[in-house]
Amino acid sequence: MTAIPDAPSPVLTRSALIVPVPSAEPVVGRHRRIMDRSAVGGVPAHVTVLYPFIPPSEIDETVIEAVAEVLRDVPAFDCTFAEVDWFGDHLVWLRPDPDLRFRELTNAVWERFPVHRPYAGVHDPVPHLTVGDAQLADLSTLRRVAEEIATELPITARIDEVRLMAGAYEPDSWRSLATFPLVGE
Repeated sequence: MTAIPDAPSPVLTRSALIVPVPSAEPVVGRHRRIMDRSAVGGVPAHVTVLYPFIPPSEIDETVIEAVAEVLRDVPAFDCTFAEVDWFGDHLVWLRPDPDLRFRELTNAVWERFPVHRPYAGVHDPVPHLTVGDAQLADLSTLRRVAEEIATELPITARIDEVRLMAGAYEPDSWRSLATFPLVGE
């Protein structure tokens, strides 16, 4: 019998710093897996801290230590996702409350890595948890899902870590490279 070789691992081309929100998975996970490219890639429900970040080939212990230094004294916090919102009619998302702590995380990391602007400067860094976008679902599906999710809110979350992930534009390609715990309160 001939063994079938494992598929080669994809070349990691992108990285991001995210705050995972596991408590959101029961509400949004099934929708994200079919309507959000990051979920298709293997990224959990999250609020983005900084994307795009450093190319994965350039991430080393020095970079990881620099991120750890930025986050070393950041306290963990609680937030609630009680509102469904939209960017235009092409992206449905959940709004974190409060969002100031997420903005502070983004600003702190961006200040340390100023070349890596949030969303490459294309979009304002509005803290959000993406549910689905028009690249993978039509508007009527997005509206139906937004209405369904609204009935399952609020979601409460303890924000206690930032995760460095890297992947490619391929299904299930994203991997955790490092986790940075926030300080317990």
